[in-house]
Amino acid sequence: MAADIEGAAFEGTGYSYTLSLIQGRHKMAILYCLMEYEPVRFNQMRRYLGNVADKTLSTNLKELERDGLVTRTEYPQVPPKVEYALTDLGASLMEVLDRLCVWGAEHMPR
Repeated sequence: MAADIEGAAFEGTGYSYTLSLIQGRHKMAILYCLMEYEPVRFNQMRRYLGNVADKTLSTNLKELERDGLVTRTEYPQVPPKVEYALTDLGASLMEVLDRLCVWGAEHMPR
């Protein structure tokens, strides 16, 4: 028996919240990169992602940091050195993203 959709709203669901954190063209790729290679510097991330503008990457990293998924560590040296890594909250999301990766590998056209 299906649930009644009257009065229901997608906004406010756990699914909606999760999507709000990872939506966007590069956020899931950033998180995946950090899962595989952390810590990662900005230029390494840009090369890993390929065709991404500096401003776009910077904005995505700031949003992920604001949302508590990524940490930014700045080292006081010349030239400046900044590294990004997953927080515990970000790492807890990796199980979900890993399942997406497994699904994609299983269903990717050969």
